[in-house]
Amino acid sequence: MEIPIATAVSIREAGFDEYWLRDLIYENPTCLGLGDIESVSKERIQSSGGRLDILLKNPEDDSMYEVEIMLGETDESHIIRTIEYWDNEKRRWPQRQHYAVLVAEGITRRFFNVIQLMSQTIPIIAVQVNLIESAGQKSLHFSKILDTYEEPDDGTSDGEIYDETFWRKKAPWAIEAARALLEVVGDLFDSPTVRFVKNYVAFTVLGNNFFWFHKRSAGKSLFGFRISDEHLDEVAQLLDVQNISFVQKRNRFKFTCDAEFIQKNKELLRQIADFVKKAWQK
Repeated sequence: MEIPIATAVSIREAGFDEYWLRDLIYENPTCLGLGDIESVSKERIQSSGGRLDILLKNPEDDSMYEVEIMLGETDESHIIRTIEYWDNEKRRWPQRQHYAVLVAEGITRRFFNVIQLMSQTIPIIAVQVNLIESAGQKSLHFSKILDTYEEPDDGTSDGEIYDETFWRKKAPWAIEAARALLEVVGDLFDSPTVRFVKNYVAFTVLGNNFFWFHKRSAGKSLFGFRISDEHLDEVAQLLDVQNISFVQKRNRFKFTCDAEFIQKNKELLRQIADFVKKAWQK
């Protein structure tokens, strides 16, 4: 079987522009390879001036993707704009997880290194898009070349134990959140402690991880816990009443938080802790 050799064609030279690419992505957001995401708006006006090309959302956990598009090779202005618009939307929806997404035809090594360096503090995703021509037919190909998001485990694996020094360097805010939780709900449990492992910081009771905090950017952690089946609706309702976006998979809940959130929602977390305690008593 003969397989034709494809060649990359400049999108602009092929007669298309950024608006065409923007509309195509907006109508087919899953083409970016970021999962089953949905389009929210395009040309979204920003408080600082300018317009965000596309705003996308993951309906599962309400996480947001601020997408900036450019034809040709990446340049400084588009990188700055991507981060600026990401920050604007993050301030508008502070309890949601946000990702800055840069879509470009060419991401040179110089700017790839810059983006990779910034990804240590900003959840940024770089997607390269190419118009491919083969046997007289043209098609678009999207390739995710940088994604700083790490899918968390469920917090129950043993893992290799790391010390506090390791986490002070990696994500000190996760320690602060865990200790804030210890202060708020610690009296409800028997000898609770903070435990450090490779992938998360845990709130541990008698060797069991009752709560866990996974590192996220911008001083946030992904907070998780387990609830018994008969109390799932009650916990979901508690979070809904407080307008807190969460992900529920079977009997596990996850939502984004920090130490300040825990201090401001003491009563809510004590109610949740009581349900968690009941689940572990079974």
